[in-house]
Amino acid sequence: MSRVVVGMSGGVDSSVAAYLLKEQGYDVIGVTMQIWPEEHALQAEDGCCGLSAVEDARRVAAGIGIPHYVMNFRREFQEQVIDYFMEEYLQGRTPNPCIACNRHVKWEALLLRSRAIGADYLATGHYARVDKLENGRYAVKRAAVPVKDQTYALYNLTQEQLSHTLMPVGAYSKEEVREIAEKIGLQVAKKPDSQDICFVPDGDYAGYIERNAGREIPEGNFVTSDGKVLGRHKGITHYTVGQRKGLGLALGYPAFVLEIRPHTNEVVIGTHEESLVRTLRANQLNFMAVEEITKPMRVFAKIRYNHKGAWCTVKRTGADEVTCMFEEAQRAVTPGQAVVFYDQEYVIGGGTIL
Repeated sequence: MSRVVVGMSGGVDSSVAAYLLKEQGYDVIGVTMQIWPEEHALQAEDGCCGLSAVEDARRVAAGIGIPHYVMNFRREFQEQVIDYFMEEYLQGRTPNPCIACNRHVKWEALLLRSRAIGADYLATGHYARVDKLENGRYAVKRAAVPVKDQTYALYNLTQEQLSHTLMPVGAYSKEEVREIAEKIGLQVAKKPDSQDICFVPDGDYAGYIERNAGREIPEGNFVTSDGKVLGRHKGITHYTVGQRKGLGLALGYPAFVLEIRPHTNEVVIGTHEESLVRTLRANQLNFMAVEEITKPMRVFAKIRYNHKGAWCTVKRTGADEVTCMFEEAQRAVTPGQAVVFYDQEYVIGGGTIL
């Protein structure tokens, strides 16, 4: 019998994942990850990391008859997610902490510990699927119901990680998952989905960084592309490329953030037309469905989690760099975010936008 560790957040998706795998005959162990600093965990009642998450996961595990453990990954989460999150904003980029957490904490630290206790697989409640392709490589496949698809945040997983991964709820809709939970009497059946970044539950990223980065975030100038001063900004951590709301500028036209310049402490403002670009570069590449891109390839690409996607041609332009030429101009191409390439239902790979 294969053993699988299920990362249980106390939510309905990971709870049903554990139940489905037990029904399929796996030896299932539930694990909830402690990832926040203790003072944050004590303050947080909701979300995937607070005290209530541990209690909910423990009750679910008892209800479906599997052992449940709590494992401490606070150091890994601090180094790989929180420190990275703050440093990216301080450098004028917009990070994606969920992608970093997936790769370095859930699928690196937790998988390593799971393998150490004899588990063959790690499973989560993500809405995605894992397939082994005809070329022998593993790739994540879009969820059966596109509206909940979470493959964008999983593009960075390695072949080794994917070979030991199960994602059982990817074959279901959210409604079906809740129905399964109700049918088997799980208390979390109607629990709402967690929103925003888990360690910044109020959504005030700039405030979080100011409190935790150990440095002052000074005010600076809003400027046009050619250097004309338009006004004062509150500090670069308050802004992201593509942002329109909350600028506090009255220019007589819709204004957008075009660029953030940490070295001069300037936020560049422009028109909607100026915010549209056809080309982006990306590095920190990871490939899934293919081993490498050796010649120009036409792919369907997403440049943020809720982006509907667009066609582009991607080609290798450096040892760890690709350039993407979009067929239609895209708005809010944001440094620090991921660009993820698809071939129909499968993730080809992706990288970090420069």
